[in-house]
Amino acid sequence: MLERHGLAPSRALGQNFLVDPNTVHRIVRLAGVTAGEPVIEIGAGLGALTLALAETGAEVTAIEIDRYLVPVLREQAEPRGVTVLQGDAMDLDWADVLAAHPRWSLVANLPYNIATPLVCDLLDEVPRIDKMLVMVQREVGERLAAVPGDSAYGIPSLKVAYWATARVVGRVPPTVFLPQPKVESTLVRIDRRAEPAVAADAQVLFGLVRQAFGQRRKMLRRSLVDVVAPDAFEQAAIRPEARPEELDIEAWGRLADVVSRA
Repeated sequence: MLERHGLAPSRALGQNFLVDPNTVHRIVRLAGVTAGEPVIEIGAGLGALTLALAETGAEVTAIEIDRYLVPVLREQAEPRGVTVLQGDAMDLDWADVLAAHPRWSLVANLPYNIATPLVCDLLDEVPRIDKMLVMVQREVGERLAAVPGDSAYGIPSLKVAYWATARVVGRVPPTVFLPQPKVESTLVRIDRRAEPAVAADAQVLFGLVRQAFGQRRKMLRRSLVDVVAPDAFEQAAIRPEARPEELDIEAWGRLADVVSRA
């Protein structure tokens, strides 16, 4: 198809097209997409996953940034009832794109260079997307689903934990892509909570998280010395000698509550 249209994958856009039918159908199965369900796909490319989603009877909207690929995608997908939109997922008016339904699922093979900020931004700003099945670079997937004590645990892990639950549900080898990337991929399932995991002020909480993880080798009493009073750790039932990767979202919530009341 690329040859027929005189196209090639773009390194600048992080394009690695999914070309293995078994993997495509595995993604759709793990996403649990059903007939009539509103589904958004980001980075639809040549439409392999798009068509598999449409086969379920889902109401699919496919987003693609590459203006050269969009005509090809429309040729493939629009006859199957798919809505194809050209645009940058990092800069879309999501309220407009998702206006037709109160709840959407996201199923996507995300470009490696935008996966983490995009997932975090959607959790922060787009509550209509209430579940996601995303294919991302293995290290990114492990970071999104990490829990305290994992080497990958960090700010994205806490962002996801605040808004949702997440788990790695599969691994994907480089051989299913064109061109083949030099990294492995993972499939991550993210389900939005009905309410955030903690009631603490999000701005205060993530301000503490960013400051602490910016000096993650330091004990909290040192990295947060200018924003957290010494007795606040005891009030929040947190060891001041702990390091940021030891605290789960509930502990960060307790600390944020104490700081907010100070």
